[in-house]
Amino acid sequence: MANIKSAKKRILVTATKTARNKSIKSAVKTSIKKVEAAVAAKNKEEAAAALTAAISTISKAAKKGVYHKNNAARKVSRLTKLVNEIA
Repeated sequence: MANIKSAKKRILVTATKTARNKSIKSAVKTSIKKVEAAVAAKNKEEAAAALTAAISTISKAAKKGVYHKNNAARKVSRLTKLVNEIA
């Protein structure tokens, strides 16, 4: 365990940020799964609605620094491509 005051603070701050990041990443994964489930069911309207929500969640995560902007863009691109491929 840390003895120095600043090191103790870093441990607390890191724990807080880790919990926040974990929560945001979990929300992103859930939104991605919703889009993929709608695509698997070949439900165009539901997939489009889920895609809009997923894009919003992913963009917020990138804005907060949880994901790099290129990683977020790649996720959005892949999901959009999946939804557009529904016949």
